[in-house]
Amino acid sequence: MSFVFEAVKREVIGKGASRRLRHANKIPAVIYGKGQEPVAIELEQDKMFHAQEKSEFYTEVLTIVVDGKEIKVKVQDIQRHAFKPKLVHLDFVYA
Repeated sequence: MSFVFEAVKREVIGKGASRRLRHANKIPAVIYGKGQEPVAIELEQDKMFHAQEKSEFYTEVLTIVVDGKEIKVKVQDIQRHAFKPKLVHLDFVYA
């Protein structure tokens, strides 16, 4: 199964900006590793939540499209809300 997600690069970073994203049903995330610059992105909450319910999400190489550029990544870390069925933050590493 192939996972492809659309993402938007985040210009404003921080606690307040992340909270505003979550209220807008989006997830703040970051892509880092391999000596490249970290890229802060935002993803759709619903699409990511349903994708992470599949075991392949954690083992396969995922494709994230940021500004028309495809980036191959793997999931590094997922932060979940304590009692709501929501994702709080995602970390990806370059594959």
